[in-house]
Amino acid sequence: MTHSKKPPSKVPSNRVNWSDPRLESLLRKSRDWQLDNRGNQPPLEVEIHVGWSASLDHTAVLVWELGDVMVLETDFTIAAGEHVRVDKPFGDGYQTRWGTVAESRPGLRADDLENGTQVHWIHLR
Repeated sequence: MTHSKKPPSKVPSNRVNWSDPRLESLLRKSRDWQLDNRGNQPPLEVEIHVGWSASLDHTAVLVWELGDVMVLETDFTIAAGEHVRVDKPFGDGYQTRWGTVAESRPGLRADDLENGTQVHWIHLR
């Protein structure tokens, strides 16, 4: 049995002139950019319970959710690796999701710094 191998592309690769002043200018402008995956949906207030036996609930803001990942904003720190339960309003009740804090850090936006906002990436189960 023979396997056909795709021939290399005949399209010439794009050469980049890293010394081009226009490129250097663009790179200088974007040097301090930081990606922040918040804002793809309206913020939603949720309740979170930290730890396995958490009897005290906290308020958080759900700012991003896709598949099995949530990004929450809080005004307190949650350690990476901590187990959390997130109760999200759903219809007349709540939808409960369990997860683990994958990353937690202070927010980087100007209003985050003013308000002491912490940003947490939650991997859901």
